Amino acid sequence: MNKVYAIGLDIGGTHITAAIIDIIDMKVLESSLYKESFDSNLPVDQVMDIWEKVIRISLKNSGVETVMGAAVCIPGPFDYEKGICWIKGQSKYEHFYGLSIRDLIKERFSFSDDFPIYFENDAVCFGKGEVYKDKNNLSKIVMAITIGTGLGACFIDKGISINSGSLVPKEGEIYDLPYKKGIAEDYVSARGLLSSYFHLSGTKVANGLELFNLATIGNELAIIAFEKMGEDLAQIVIPWLKNFSVNHFIIGGKIANASAYFLPSFEKKIKESGCEVSVLISTDNEIAALLGASSLLYTL
Repeated sequence: MNKVYAIGLDIGGTHITAAIIDIIDMKVLESSLYKESFDSNLPVDQVMDIWEKVIRISLKNSGVETVMGAAVCIPGPFDYEKGICWIKGQSKYEHFYGLSIRDLIKERFSFSDDFPIYFENDAVCFGKGEVYKDKNNLSKIVMAITIGTGLGACFIDKGISINSGSLVPKEGEIYDLPYKKGIAEDYVSARGLLSSYFHLSGTKVANGLELFNLATIGNELAIIAFEKMGEDLAQIVIPWLKNFSVNHFIIGGKIANASAYFLPSFEKKIKESGCEVSVLISTDNEIAALLGASSLLYTL
């Protein structure tokens, strides 16, 4: 079978990663993987200069001459069907509000009007990428989450993302589910961890990495903060694991790197609930996001 390639992009608030994807075998061409950090609040033309540079370097390094489309993993608020950015008041992409990212990319590369460029939410891309990395997962019912500055989620049934209906929460999101005195993301996120540690210790720490470093040197209250987050995560997802009949649960995001401190308490609560679900900690969120985005082109 002839190889078919596409551009995969993982775009965040402070970085862009590009790679060329073999969308027949759903593999990233390792030689093409290229990442650059930048300030997304720069003027549109300057941001697009950076994006263009990264994409062209990725294409050059891949040795691939022809791509049949592009797929973009990008956070919301975003009109994923129309390719329009609606991010505002989040200290990122302030100048992109209301602009068509699809048109901006096409203009930079003189792509034809019918050149396909697809967009998907970053948490959904992560979950779908984890599924497509191992095609055995295509037969499974999967819930995937990302824990970082926020709490992302997606629900996948046999490779298809489900974000509506009675089996999943509204829009497939869990970050805003009512929980304790606020919402889920108040407790399961970087800020949730820092808040928990402050209430336990009376001490403020700068970020999740600092708290992780405290845990690694045996700080008991730091460890307890992670354990409490694991318990909170379980309480939040258990109803949806049952409702969606999940048999495979995947955890990603930067805080997944601290799984040694929150996974035992999470799994204990899951077991006590009677849920029979396998749990996986992702080790390569970025590759998963690129594959997940490119899966939009998989059947074309």
